[in-house]
Amino acid sequence: MKPCVIRCEHLVKDYGHLRGNFDLSLSLLEGECLGISGENGAGKTTLLRQIMGFIKPDSGSIQIYQYDAYTDAAKTKQYIGYIPGEINFPDVKSGTVFLHEYGTSLGAEEENYQYADQIIQRMQLDIRAYPKRMSKGMKQKTAIVAALMLKAPILIMDEPTTGLDPLMREEFLELVLEQKKRGASIIMTSNTIEELERICDKVALLSQGKIVDVVSMEDMRNRFFRDYKIEFIKEEDYLSFLKGRNDIQQVKPELLQVTLRVAKEEVPMLMRRLSLYQVKYLSEKKFTLSDYFTEKRRQQKGE
Repeated sequence: MKPCVIRCEHLVKDYGHLRGNFDLSLSLLEGECLGISGENGAGKTTLLRQIMGFIKPDSGSIQIYQYDAYTDAAKTKQYIGYIPGEINFPDVKSGTVFLHEYGTSLGAEEENYQYADQIIQRMQLDIRAYPKRMSKGMKQKTAIVAALMLKAPILIMDEPTTGLDPLMREEFLELVLEQKKRGASIIMTSNTIEELERICDKVALLSQGKIVDVVSMEDMRNRFFRDYKIEFIKEEDYLSFLKGRNDIQQVKPELLQVTLRVAKEEVPMLMRRLSLYQVKYLSEKKFTLSDYFTEKRRQQKGE
């Protein structure tokens, strides 16, 4: 069992009007990547800012290694590379000056600045610009360089791809996978489910400050069922096939289409059954993290 790097237990931060965090508990193991998704106002940024020690919980606790996230924030920040959701740079002459001052304050060595140069090139960043006049994308890239350059054991990233074009988003995700490969422990919020699917070991869904579910991506990839979309040529085949089935997810009678959810061990039986009919179209429908969370939300609402 890997050691626990961050442990949040029964966190409460109540801003009123169902905003904040409410009895929120989760953990991050060493070398693990945890994704956090949820609607705007779900409490994602509040959670990350509590982990960073910027906000004191009303109740509950956050442990980072052996330290308290709030009372020992000066110590815990030595272990964390952080990309905030709202980026505000100090009034310095250039991004170059900012990175050197930031690195110096955290004990950066020459190899860290060399690595920063590599990230700058890969992210196509003009680091000579005046930070306060940088575009949103340039500010985001500069924050990424600052967070990654020290190769901290923990990375906390709040919507880190905001403002990046598709090419730079892809490059950034490659950088994160490299950080993960070297053993970094990562928490990343994103509303882009595909990003979380690609890089995370597990993903938590937040809604109104509470964790609805935490799903293992390994379990997602090895789920016990498969979804198939089938379209028939003849209406009589379509109607005959539907009789007595209890695994139907969706039907489109006008197209003679049906979508089924079948247990893996029953797939051969399904294929034998379909061989008796004239099938126009058959494909396995990929079950995504977005599908999983959509179903969870429906269950939560009692639909």
